[in-house]
Amino acid sequence: MILRHVTLDCAHPYELATFWSKVTGWPVSAEDEPGDNEVLVEAPAPLPGLLFIGVPEGKTVKNRIHFDLQPTERTRDEELPRLLALGATVHEDHRKPNGRGWVTLQDPEGNEFCLEMSPAEV
Repeated sequence: MILRHVTLDCAHPYELATFWSKVTGWPVSAEDEPGDNEVLVEAPAPLPGLLFIGVPEGKTVKNRIHFDLQPTERTRDEELPRLLALGATVHEDHRKPNGRGWVTLQDPEGNEFCLEMSPAEV
């Protein structure tokens, strides 16, 4: 058994997939285009891809599952402005005066995800 995709319901699959493509650096599938109701962000093997499916209802409560991201080429605090420029917003800031902690963000459709410290900072 392998985990093939992590699937996210959303209002605008191509737009949200494009956001996550820029966040992760993984490509949107060449088979997908604006207006498609299912759009795949292709992850490098063996990681699961991110599949965005259009649904009519909006997000109403806190996510039951979310991503914890750890930057590899920048520190957490260097990565934060890049994510904000891509369209993320800060939901809760859990950084501590000693440099530890994380930032909880929301993607353009309000899905929460966390930005943790890079391996070099741990």
